[in-house]
Amino acid sequence: MTPEGKRLLNIIILGFGFMFMFTAFQTCGNIEQTVIKSFNSTEFHGSGYTSMAIIYGVFSASNLIAPSVVAVIGPQLSMFFSGLLYSGYIAMFIYPYTWSFYTASVLVGVAAAVLWTAQGNVLAINSTDANIGRNSGIFWALLQFSLFFGNLYIYCAWHGHVHITDKDRQTVFISLTVISLVGCFLFFLIRKPDAESAPSETSESEFAESSSVVSSPQSSLGAQALDAFVKACKLFVTKEMLLLSLSIAYSGLELTFYSGVYGTCIGAMTQFGKDAKSLIGISGICIGLGEILGESSVSSSSSSSPSFMMHVKNTAERTRKQPFLSLLLSVRSGGGVFGMLNKCNKFGRNPVVLLGLIVHFVAFYLIFLNIASDAPLAPEEGTDLQAYITPSVGVALLCSFLLGLGDSCFNTQLLSIIGFMYRDNSAPAFAVFKFIQSIMAALAFFYSNYLLLHWQLLILVLVGFLGSMTFFVAEWMAESNRRESDYDSI
Repeated sequence: MTPEGKRLLNIIILGFGFMFMFTAFQTCGNIEQTVIKSFNSTEFHGSGYTSMAIIYGVFSASNLIAPSVVAVIGPQLSMFFSGLLYSGYIAMFIYPYTWSFYTASVLVGVAAAVLWTAQGNVLAINSTDANIGRNSGIFWALLQFSLFFGNLYIYCAWHGHVHITDKDRQTVFISLTVISLVGCFLFFLIRKPDAESAPSETSESEFAESSSVVSSPQSSLGAQALDAFVKACKLFVTKEMLLLSLSIAYSGLELTFYSGVYGTCIGAMTQFGKDAKSLIGISGICIGLGEILGESSVSSSSSSSPSFMMHVKNTAERTRKQPFLSLLLSVRSGGGVFGMLNKCNKFGRNPVVLLGLIVHFVAFYLIFLNIASDAPLAPEEGTDLQAYITPSVGVALLCSFLLGLGDSCFNTQLLSIIGFMYRDNSAPAFAVFKFIQSIMAALAFFYSNYLLLHWQLLILVLVGFLGSMTFFVAEWMAESNRRESDYDSI
């Protein structure tokens, strides 16, 4: 097999490993609050919302240490051991206890930071300037299929079940644990890529340079971590990042809503009939369809644009030394429908964000009309309350699709503008992005334990509107800087 073929195979294996793992984990996150409410035990008093808040909070802080962990034990073992912790979290639901539930939540938060940092490292060392877009596209396409398979399984397994019995729960989570473990062991099939002699490709010396980080002394790793932290703090207080912070905060809030709260609301609606619990799976599939449509629509034009390609070229070498950076390079922005929006006018990324805001506002309004206000907090028996219209399954699933579509609008454009504005300090800038997003997701999962649906929707509307306005200002600033740079270069 040629060196290029070997690298491509590594990317495919990486994608399948993540697909299996997140088929299990994303399905677990989507149904865990519903499962917990169905679990009758005097010894268990956990909350799925609180668990996810812990995961995102710990994940946010653990990004500071994750690069050092990957550097010490290598990306392959980092992904494997992180995957084991993910599998342990899922397996915990077979016989749940409060102490094991929250302990596993903390461990998964740490594992998430290490896993995604290691993923970025593997993607980087198996890619070149010429094929980083192709490889990241393959990886994300495979990863997105996790939204289909796991949720389809839930629909089939729970179809017609009004109550989730202990047997139902154990069958589902044993299956999900096995699926997650398959993904873990797939990582061992990834092999060290062969070096190529072509100067434009990743040479042996470049890979050795990347590998040399692993053998760096602990003091050097500590210095690197401290330096990255200081840079991130400085970037956080810049005018541009402060403007973008509201948009990033909104992306964290709506991530919580579509990934954990909304599915729970659908499962709690008794007026959806005996299939309400199984509709959680269909809702997850519709969210996935929205995400894939959005991401596939933004997959080519910006990645082909001069500014994006210059950013990839300038940061490709740093990416191999800073694994976290390549996580963001693996999201490609611009193309298809959204690309035409960017090409057909002079407003840059703003039309895509405006579209995302409108799509989300339509979804929030329909959810407000269709879903009972106490659905997020309803007991295992569900809620018999009705909102302002006769509850409709079709409207509920349409809202799921719109939530996924709007999420892709915001995230792709946020990653694009940060990559453009901070091309010389990409790693700390993206660290700030993930920190703000994760903290806000944790906060949203926490208040989901207490707030009725209409209050949660009001928070999303207010933060979404303010975040979009500040994004528009930041985009105009970025466009102005780009034009000044183009003029100076003449």
